[in-house]
Amino acid sequence: MSQYQTAGTNARLKLFALLEAQGVPAAEADDLLASLEAGAVAGAAGEVVELDGMAPACRGPVFENGWDEGVTAVSEALVGIADRDWSRRAGRSAGAAELAVHLAGVRRRERSDLVRLERFVRGTVLPRTHPNTTQWRRVLAALGEAGALCTARTVNSDGDYVVCTLNAGHYDPDDKPPFKDGKPGGWHKADASIWNDSGAACTPHAAL
Repeated sequence: MSQYQTAGTNARLKLFALLEAQGVPAAEADDLLASLEAGAVAGAAGEVVELDGMAPACRGPVFENGWDEGVTAVSEALVGIADRDWSRRAGRSAGAAELAVHLAGVRRRERSDLVRLERFVRGTVLPRTHPNTTQWRRVLAALGEAGALCTARTVNSDGDYVVCTLNAGHYDPDDKPPFKDGKPGGWHKADASIWNDSGAACTPHAAL
């Protein structure tokens, strides 16, 4: 049961946060969540009531009587829980407001952490990464700046996909790389891989 209790608490906090972000007043959010919770308990009570008279006949009349009394006791308890949760709904608004303040503080700290991380990546990691390598492309992608790079890809000798690390629009099938007697070479490149669009495993930039 603890996993459901934890999941329910997390879901309640997330719903409060989402409703708060959409401008829903705390009291209204409170009523909505209370309605859902009370409805869920009422639904469970309805299922329990249906068990009345369902005791195995082979266990005897005493067992049947105890079964039906147990069904009645549980259903009444569930109705009481639904009533209690509904009557307490007004008291949750303050908690929702406090949660909103807490979440706003968390968001501010997250944004601050992201700014510091981006500054570190841009100032320290990127300058130490060799240009036109797969690692360099990944760093640019993390910074959201890989959009100007070519997206042609192929499969290397290890069976892994590699994506070109040169600028978009660079490709010239007639401009062969040095080992093909060309200079300086207009084919796709990523680390030690160099390829053109004619290979069966290649996906040209224009196709993406």
